[in-house]
Amino acid sequence: MVAESEVVCLQQSVAVLDVNNYFGKGSKIEEIEDIVTITSPVSPRAVNQVRISESVSTDLSISQVDIKSAEKIPDASLESAALQFVPSIRSGSFADIGPRRYMEDEHIRIDDLSSHLGSLFKFPKPSAFYGVFDGHGGPEAAAYIRKNVIRFFFEDVNFPQSSEDDDVFLEAVENSLRKTYLLADLALADDSSVSSSSGTTALTALIFGRLLMVANAGDCRAVLCRKGEAIDMSQDHRPIYPSERRRVEELGGYVDDGYLNGVLSVSRALGDWDMKFPRGSPSPLIAEPEFRQMVLTEDDEFLIIGCDGIWDVMSSQHAVNLVHRGLRRHDDPEQCARDLVMEALRLNTFDNLTVIIICFTSLDHREPSTPRQRRMRCCSLSAEALCSLKSLLDGSAGR
Repeated sequence: MVAESEVVCLQQSVAVLDVNNYFGKGSKIEEIEDIVTITSPVSPRAVNQVRISESVSTDLSISQVDIKSAEKIPDASLESAALQFVPSIRSGSFADIGPRRYMEDEHIRIDDLSSHLGSLFKFPKPSAFYGVFDGHGGPEAAAYIRKNVIRFFFEDVNFPQSSEDDDVFLEAVENSLRKTYLLADLALADDSSVSSSSGTTALTALIFGRLLMVANAGDCRAVLCRKGEAIDMSQDHRPIYPSERRRVEELGGYVDDGYLNGVLSVSRALGDWDMKFPRGSPSPLIAEPEFRQMVLTEDDEFLIIGCDGIWDVMSSQHAVNLVHRGLRRHDDPEQCARDLVMEALRLNTFDNLTVIIICFTSLDHREPSTPRQRRMRCCSLSAEALCSLKSLLDGSAGR
């Protein structure tokens, strides 16, 4: 078993690039060489609604996609709870090569985005950023995206900055993320170190105040736990799904035995330029992400984001149940991530495994465990034994 190197706050550490030196005031954001975790206190902000965005065209967009309707907040009491809740962010992650010969997964987790990027960026607090990238056709594409993820997401696209998470800011964030995915896709085509047959799926999660925004292209998955119930925050982009199949076939592609053009098991990915049409031409395989948003409340316990090695062998609810039990037992998201990977291996997954667990409550807000009640053992006596006992007691009383 081979686990990907990372920094684990307050638990264990390994050699890692000192990223703080990269983000001083006035400095240019450079490449990240290793997984990073940063935590800090949080402060409240407000958000307005839950929604799944409609796909909007940009100058780089190559198709229109249909997005499923979002679940709306059911009543005013939930919205009131959301206005009072302030997430306290902490996370843990684990990665394993699984039964494969090569590790093609990558991931990144940043619990305090504002501190990580420095004074050049102003975001609602708390702010955090996470991503999982599941490579195929070699590790080059996923490694390239992870290495340049901060530059792609926050520098090259002029990521919007605001101290308020209002509708204008959120719409700008969504447009920026869409442009990021498309620019990163083009960068893979231009980089000679990345094979044209190498590609990667990409799922990223941003937290601004009480708002959770997930962007996904591929079959990684994000699952929110609300009161122990699993809520999918992404849709797997498989060629066999009706909406994806329709889009693929309308653009000249086909689905053979569940594979796009008989080759690829996903219908959206970054890279894979040997399967895409020339730039500017609509292609069955696209890099454009879908978005889902959720207003976090005190009922929201944690988010799981993981590559398909996890989801190939377990349901969203199965994963939530396992993490939910683990957090009640030891409240360690790092251990929960490891346990989830071990469970996938036990269920005979055939892929690399990467998972991140993001908790929204602090250690001192953990739900108290129910005290164990003392068990009383019961025994039964035969009629003969009862008579003997009665005689013994009567004899003792007569003395």
